[in-house]
Amino acid sequence: MTTGHVFIATSLDGHIARPDGDIGWLLERDREDEDHGYDDFIADIDGIIMGRNSYEKMLAYDDWPYTRPVIVASRSLSASDLPGELAGKVEIVGGTPRELMDAAARRGWKRAYVDGGRLVQSFLREGLIEDMVITQVPVLIGEGRPLFGPLERDISLDHVETRSFPSGLVQSRYVVRKG
Repeated sequence: MTTGHVFIATSLDGHIARPDGDIGWLLERDREDEDHGYDDFIADIDGIIMGRNSYEKMLAYDDWPYTRPVIVASRSLSASDLPGELAGKVEIVGGTPRELMDAAARRGWKRAYVDGGRLVQSFLREGLIEDMVITQVPVLIGEGRPLFGPLERDISLDHVETRSFPSGLVQSRYVVRKG
């Protein structure tokens, strides 16, 4: 069974991006001299399941930033939409969160990094997230794409730890309660 894990940043008011997808406010606060734990997190991950919007945002960068294989969750994109340099690195898969996790399991993944606001929301609703590392950036952006959305039921979390950084970032880790 593949487990889902989240490592994501939000503005203090709970947004992962501006309404148009811009994350410049996040990049302005990214301090290269601070270790926020991403390298340790990704070292224990077999692959990434990413939403289409996050994938399209990452295409704007000069270099593909991921060393792990990526499944892009999309019903509107196909393999023909992939740039040639991403062949063998990225695969487009449509389906439900459970079907995406099954696709990861068929690839031998034990731990999948789930990335993208709507994708994280759908995986949480389906009970497919094991834990979440959420880093709050000390900025209010007023409106944007929320990390969390409507739920049919409460999802209980156990707080594991919280760390603060000189840059003002505050990072908390939660385990999702099962049952």
